[in-house]
Amino acid sequence: MIPEIANHRSVRKFQPGRPIPDALMTELLAAAARASTVGNMQLYSIVVTGAGSPVFGELGPCHFNQPAATGAAALVTFCADVHRFSMWCRQRGAEPGYDNLQWFVNGAIDALLASQNFSLEAEANGLGICYLGTTTYNAADIVRILRLPRGVVPVTTVAVGYPAEPLPELTDRLPLEAVVHREVYQDYTPEWIDEVWAAREASEETADLLKANDLPNLARIFTERRYTTADNLRFSRAYLDVLRAQGMFEFDLKD
Repeated sequence: MIPEIANHRSVRKFQPGRPIPDALMTELLAAAARASTVGNMQLYSIVVTGAGSPVFGELGPCHFNQPAATGAAALVTFCADVHRFSMWCRQRGAEPGYDNLQWFVNGAIDALLASQNFSLEAEANGLGICYLGTTTYNAADIVRILRLPRGVVPVTTVAVGYPAEPLPELTDRLPLEAVVHREVYQDYTPEWIDEVWAAREASEETADLLKANDLPNLARIFTERRYTTADNLRFSRAYLDVLRAQGMFEFDLKD
């Protein structure tokens, strides 16, 4: 396993006032552009917003002003983009049919693959990164702030910068047998579920979380504190509205 994968950790505290040199940022973006892509169509766009710009300040609230967002050297927003490819098709007399859910999914996959290349290259060059899941929560505001045209939808944002010391500890992962299935999907038994979560549930970190949240188990921290049903539905409706507004549902499933 390459070191950038083995040693990955999310960095949420960056050195203040230390920008990323333009040449290095170009190298990171070039790495992103070499990612695998559907049909070699590159159905994504990347918007780089440097710290100190007015737009950077506007993006902070979209990410709940979390330190990883407000303290980064740059926020790099990865968007699914069928707009550019559709324009090219029309300018060549070809009528595109990419204003639908299938092609949003294709563009989202392209954007996420590009973001991972970007992140690995950043870490290989001594930078730290943090993925911001808040991108989809407040996608409508990001569309407005970044002036994204129809056919372009924000998918994720990578906060990037030089890490402040000390670096955080590596986070744990479920054992490999929890996520890998051979030949076909092997459904989980209650005993297997207990086994694959046993180490995490027994950790000191989990004990601290249970005490802080006054809850009896880790699962309830996720369902009652971190990702509640009410929030899930609210953000789902908001993102669906963005997909419609950005022209990704311009079709009739009956056709």
